[in-house]
Amino acid sequence: MIVIGAAVAAYFMLNSDKEVIKDAQAAQTAQAVAKSTPAATSTKSQRATNYAQIGPIYPMDQFIVNLYNEGSSRYLKTTLNFELSSEELQAEMDKKKPLIRDIVIKLLSAKTYEEISTIKGKENLKDEIVAKVNQVLTDGKVNNVFFTDFVIQ
Repeated sequence: MIVIGAAVAAYFMLNSDKEVIKDAQAAQTAQAVAKSTPAATSTKSQRATNYAQIGPIYPMDQFIVNLYNEGSSRYLKTTLNFELSSEELQAEMDKKKPLIRDIVIKLLSAKTYEEISTIKGKENLKDEIVAKVNQVLTDGKVNNVFFTDFVIQ
């Protein structure tokens, strides 16, 4: 009786291991397919990437913010320029400049050193800035953000 019980238990254990291996192989195959599909590898950026035809540029004053960090004090000094969809948007940008600066300051000061010290981190930050600023614009949109100064200390 014990031998039969052990044999049944061994059968189920080996069978479940085969299922786990089979599931793992299926997951690896799915990951390989996902990696080969461009839409699945990254979310679509809202920023324009046609650098041959850059739209009007709207410069912003320098930003100096404390980065979010519990252990030590770090700050970011940056200057950025917005690429606009049209010249007509400049008047709205002038009118809403304090609001736009506030949005950018909130985004920057919520970041940690680790989040923005890499190229990918800076690209993600640009995406966030474009998305948030475009939420308050009505006469056009920001196509891109260009950092012209970016120092973390």
